[in-house]
Amino acid sequence: MSSTVTYQKAGVDIDKAEHLVTSIKKMARSTSVPGVIGGIGGFSALFDIKKYNLKHPLMVTSTDGVGTKLEVAELTGRHDTIGIDLVAMCVNDLITCGARPVVFLDYYATGKLNLEQSRSVIKGIADGCKQAGCALVGGETAEMPGFYNNDQYDLAGFSVGLVDKSKVIDGRSVREGDAVIGFASSGFHSNGFSLIRKVYSKSELAGPIGKKILEPTIIYVKPVLALLQKVKVKSLAHITGGGFYDNIPRVVPDYLGVHVDGSRVPTPQIFWDVMERANLGLHDMFRTFNMGIGMVAVVSKKDAATTIQTMKRFSIKAYEIGRIAKGSGVKIL
Repeated sequence: MSSTVTYQKAGVDIDKAEHLVTSIKKMARSTSVPGVIGGIGGFSALFDIKKYNLKHPLMVTSTDGVGTKLEVAELTGRHDTIGIDLVAMCVNDLITCGARPVVFLDYYATGKLNLEQSRSVIKGIADGCKQAGCALVGGETAEMPGFYNNDQYDLAGFSVGLVDKSKVIDGRSVREGDAVIGFASSGFHSNGFSLIRKVYSKSELAGPIGKKILEPTIIYVKPVLALLQKVKVKSLAHITGGGFYDNIPRVVPDYLGVHVDGSRVPTPQIFWDVMERANLGLHDMFRTFNMGIGMVAVVSKKDAATTIQTMKRFSIKAYEIGRIAKGSGVKIL
């Protein structure tokens, strides 16, 4: 008589997953915001947008992951910040059109559920949601033995934001002579790690270098929401994959260009170390990494000082790194 093959024998531990859900519920409750109806546990999440008193509310959506930065987390054994990166990659996209993130969901897939590791990852997600002022309202945990190796895991995030139609930031008011303000990054954020993993050995990434570059992505939501109360922000660009060259032109009219003074970009030394190891030129660096600038705002020249001061209130350094000019694309001068 053949032996019984249960789901647990196949490698999926439903009981362990239920223990994780119990932990998630507690963390999710700590992120609640006005509008959340119910909590984690159902098949979907409900949200009341009337709580935000918008005349013509628009929903804004975003999804992203953290790429191969996950391997650095695995090599260092530190998993409590990668969730912050996940939230940041989504909500920093939402804020570029002026939207306030209100809800967040995650997808966590692993070969074998490691409760301590999983709780650490979800804690980071909850911390990121608190920084962004949005609620963790649900998600999916998938145990996939044979597809992922042991406790190897992957992450994806999904966020929804709200903005009044009259306050959408779309770049159409950008004019020649406007100031380009760069908001400092905390390092590489979550882009370029496939290249980084080529120039550093696994032993290096498992040590101090790995811990340094694991610094989580800055979440710019609350500082930018405060800035929107102070000045007219004409456009915002989240500097992710594609760096300066591919991201900034997305929020500037086609008939205008962006001139960046490279000497004003505060690039940390570790970027130059990667540049030397990879034998890259400046163009490739500025097209691959954020080079020390995680977000760019375009404002009128008269609003540049106020923009910089507002970001300083949130302990984020900001710099006037360039201007809007005739032409097209980005020029690093």
